[in-house]
Amino acid sequence: MKLCKTVAELRTEVALAKVAGRSIGLVPTMGALHEGHGSLIAAARKENELVIVSVFVNPTQFGPGEDLDAYPRTLEADCLLAEQMGADIVFAPTPKEMYPSEDMTWVEVTGDITKVLCGHSRPIHFCGVTTVVSKLFNLAQPDWAYFGQKDAQQVQVIKRMVKDLFFNVQLRIMPIVREADGLAKSSRNTYLSPEERKAGLVLSRSLRQAEALFQQGERDGAELVEVVREMIAAEPLSEIDYVEIYALPDLTPLAGKIAGPCLLAVAVRFGTTRLIDNIILEGA
Repeated sequence: MKLCKTVAELRTEVALAKVAGRSIGLVPTMGALHEGHGSLIAAARKENELVIVSVFVNPTQFGPGEDLDAYPRTLEADCLLAEQMGADIVFAPTPKEMYPSEDMTWVEVTGDITKVLCGHSRPIHFCGVTTVVSKLFNLAQPDWAYFGQKDAQQVQVIKRMVKDLFFNVQLRIMPIVREADGLAKSSRNTYLSPEERKAGLVLSRSLRQAEALFQQGERDGAELVEVVREMIAAEPLSEIDYVEIYALPDLTPLAGKIAGPCLLAVAVRFGTTRLIDNIILEGA
């Protein structure tokens, strides 16, 4: 496996792959890799001849007071996991390498899709995400790019960007990878105390309850939201950011009963750690 730290190095490797006619899979990450990232890399390995994993803590998607400085940076361990899962290249640039100009060029998806859910409390977040992902797409020129369903809003935003800007890349969205007790894998789980981690299980538990009610015929979105909210609020260590439901793919408000695919998503703080989780409710 090769470690590339500059744009020039990555471009050279991509150019060689293109000349050889090799398919390219890209797994964008912010590092602190875990089994969830590993599943994305493994999927890319099965479907492509060259697998690129980016490891970049993107400063433009962090707002004031967020955990940019504290975000775990574990490049050596990340490279080991990436190599074990089949990556050919790890691209680990510096912020200056990715953002060489003081006056930034931004890529922004507008509308409700970036204003609801995490857009309420993180207004600059998705502009930072789409800007850096567009740079990675331009640099890696992937045939396939791999993302996890845990970041469900991000997935929908990137799908919109790819469609609107005619990026020549196919997106592969992989299921949420969970711990044995149901907690969604996240780099931020390491911030949790043992008590907070135990309390965090209420997220998957409440979402499973809503899913069970949906499968039993409940189609009132507000009722499902209330069930989840009540269960989470009953956990003393929880501080709810949001519990919301929106129609897919554009994250538009529900008009009456659930009649198509919907995203039921939560964001909750346990201590200083903000966790997200979600389920997709399919069918009429």
